[in-house]
Amino acid sequence: MAELIEVRSPYDNKLIGTVPHGTSADVDAAVRAAHDALRNRPLAQHRRAEILETAARLLGDPSVRERFATLISSEAAKPIKAARVESTRAVGTFTYAAIEARTLAGDMIPVAGTDVGVGKLAFTMRMPIGVVGAITPFNFPLNLVVHKVAPAIAAGCPVVVKPATQTPLTAIALRDFLVNECGLPADYMHVVCGGGSDVGAALVDHDLVAMISFTGSPDVGWGIRAKAPRKRVGLELGNASPIILEPDSDWRRAAKAISVAGFSHAGQSCISTQRIFVHRSLHDQFVDELVGHVNALNVGDPSNEATDVSSLISISERDRVHQWIKEATAAGASTVLGGEIDGTVLQPTIITNATPDMKVCALEVFGPVVAIMAYDNFDDAIAESNNSRYGLQASVWTTNISKALNASTRLEFGGVIINEVPTWRADQMPYGGLRDSGNTREGPRHAVHEMTEERLVVVHTE
Repeated sequence: MAELIEVRSPYDNKLIGTVPHGTSADVDAAVRAAHDALRNRPLAQHRRAEILETAARLLGDPSVRERFATLISSEAAKPIKAARVESTRAVGTFTYAAIEARTLAGDMIPVAGTDVGVGKLAFTMRMPIGVVGAITPFNFPLNLVVHKVAPAIAAGCPVVVKPATQTPLTAIALRDFLVNECGLPADYMHVVCGGGSDVGAALVDHDLVAMISFTGSPDVGWGIRAKAPRKRVGLELGNASPIILEPDSDWRRAAKAISVAGFSHAGQSCISTQRIFVHRSLHDQFVDELVGHVNALNVGDPSNEATDVSSLISISERDRVHQWIKEATAAGASTVLGGEIDGTVLQPTIITNATPDMKVCALEVFGPVVAIMAYDNFDDAIAESNNSRYGLQASVWTTNISKALNASTRLEFGGVIINEVPTWRADQMPYGGLRDSGNTREGPRHAVHEMTEERLVVVHTE
């Protein structure tokens, strides 16, 4: 009998369900079935588009979105209103993937531009790369799985998903939805649950997996990249998202936005606002404004309609973040709000007088914590923002267009957001980072390109 994984609520430890713990043999069976489907039962391009369009249409139904939102909230302790946002975003992700499936094409190659090409017609086609292994995180158990599965379908690739062990139920429900309600052939999506050291490793090592698409921690991601040098490996990793607030900025609107961007889903987002560089002239006013907004957040049961912040994914993660707060305070920082543990919940925390070497600044917190630092010179704020192992998204608030454009060229991040929090994301945009934040760009158009190979065709016409 297969070993079972218990899925429990991070908020109250209530048992939500169980799933079979997969083995390397299960991974092998799934990959071989997927590979056989691609080789012997390829999905026509129009069928890929139809499946994705059906998924977008059915998920657009409020009752279906609510079904997924409730499951997300239960297993991830994501506040239900945030879970609803996630299920709604997944509709857009499917929609844009469907567009890519409809329009996927190669290019004409102007070989007749040289004498050697006379009498030749040349063009390229985009061909499925092969079986895609998708290793997904707990924090967006629906939409981040869709960000891998939907482009794979659009590209014509079968996909084997290893979801986070804390949140496998949503991935399984997505697979059932796509196969049973949207017409996806069963062997074009498999879900194998288990840990990274066994199921994840088996997926990375399998000879018939052509690409690994991974979202998670930098150490694990770059470890996968080193272990699979002959595979295409797409990494979407962490960040310590900075914001620069200039004296001319709408800092009150920024404070309101940060009260959501720094604490939504208890800060468990790769682009959760973390480091806030505030010009010294407005520092104290900004801190007071932010404290007021964060104080007004409702903390508690994720199923409560009013809840803004709930539990971290595990007690160990709660304790880790709490320890980082204590270390910062011991090193001279001030905790002006929060910092306490209440049951399974770590209260939303604002730290001032932080320094770049503190873990709450130097590493990805992945918790409900923001660290505020004062600056005097814009160039210094740019330099400190760049003083990081990460490079996913950054934000600058200013009404000076010259400064905004200057910052967009000097901030060494995959995305620079002006007069909005770095936590902002549209699912169709090229999303990804530099350095320890990854090596790829997600978003359906960009992911489909990664999941296809360019094939050149040359026809002799004379």
